[in-house]
Amino acid sequence: MTKHYDVKDLSLADEGRLRIEWAAREMPVLKQLEERFRKDRPLDGVRVSACLHVTTETANLMKVLQAGGADVVLCASNPLSTQDDVAAALVAHYDIPVYAIKGEDHDTYYAHIAAALDHRPNITMDDGADLVSTLHRDRKELLDNVVGGTEETTTGVIRLRAMAQDGVLHYPIIAVNDAMTKHLFDNRYGTGQSTIDGLLRATNVLLAGKNFVVAGYGWCSRGIAMRARGMGANVIITEVDPLRALEAVMDGYRVMSMMEAAEIGDIFVTATGDIHVLDRAHFERMKSGAIMANSGHFNVEINLPVLEEMAVSKRKVRASLDEYELPDGRRLYVAGEGRLVNLAAAEGHPSAVMDMSFANQALCAEYMIQHGRELKRKVYPVPEHIDKAIAGLKLKAMGVRIDTLTPEQEKYLSSWEMGT
Repeated sequence: MTKHYDVKDLSLADEGRLRIEWAAREMPVLKQLEERFRKDRPLDGVRVSACLHVTTETANLMKVLQAGGADVVLCASNPLSTQDDVAAALVAHYDIPVYAIKGEDHDTYYAHIAAALDHRPNITMDDGADLVSTLHRDRKELLDNVVGGTEETTTGVIRLRAMAQDGVLHYPIIAVNDAMTKHLFDNRYGTGQSTIDGLLRATNVLLAGKNFVVAGYGWCSRGIAMRARGMGANVIITEVDPLRALEAVMDGYRVMSMMEAAEIGDIFVTATGDIHVLDRAHFERMKSGAIMANSGHFNVEINLPVLEEMAVSKRKVRASLDEYELPDGRRLYVAGEGRLVNLAAAEGHPSAVMDMSFANQALCAEYMIQHGRELKRKVYPVPEHIDKAIAGLKLKAMGVRIDTLTPEQEKYLSSWEMGT
């Protein structure tokens, strides 16, 4: 049967397949899962609608789900994150319907989500919760088909927990983002490296000696701060949470309010999941030449409508860099249109960390098919046995051996009688 799709250009498929194969070299956990899924077919006949960044790593996840028997459809979770050659390869070489074009407008983006929902999913796989929220808002007749879902990112988990709190979430969802093998590695090491990569591709500026302001000190922001400091930047953290702010101070960073940082920052990166982290009052204080980028999921952290309103002119000075000239002659710069800079201006996270994140996605989809009907309509953590199994598979692939407790040690840890 002919598959439906909407991609930029199928002639890019061969190039995309080569890059998918290259990424697979760094994804040994998914490779092990693909072999088991092909043998056991745990998702046989299951319809999966996935709304994820269409990248080489995502393509390898789609292959695993397909090997497990799933009938998969993929759409983009961000208008600028699609790799068009990968989208073409999935359609042409792997027979997976894809609805994603890099740079698609708002209407096309949601038309693609609607197309993915037309698949009548049993499992939803989301990154940011746009698929799930659209399903609950516009396609309620499909809800009874859904056994469960998974969510990849912090922003999506926040939205889904709000839905559960309001009693409107119609099926259980596993917060893949909260798995230890996801946020400790993907969010920290993945976001840290890929954000710096995107920023450098967009600007080609030297980071050494620059005042580098990171908004937030969650796991993504920690990774960004760590990598920026490693390249010689003077890192400043802004926070609203006193515990995280204190931790940043103890980690050796300068911590101050964004109003203070706005006056001295050379580069600003947001990664909070909240709206208008950089706003009019900050733009008014920034020095000419300041560069802004966002590594949060949605393009709301930098108040671009206000910046557009303030500017007397705007021009694209590099492929992923816009210049805004203000009435007083200052020039401010925004990378990647204020969207995820690691995907808008680069290629996203390295495959090696996405290996574990997407192993969580595959195993949680399997878990949902087995247990979803027994679960309540709320957001669940990744089961601990899945998290530990993925860590074990990753260590095995890396050739790393660890110790196991002796019977004596196990007894000691379970006893309350043995003291000093």
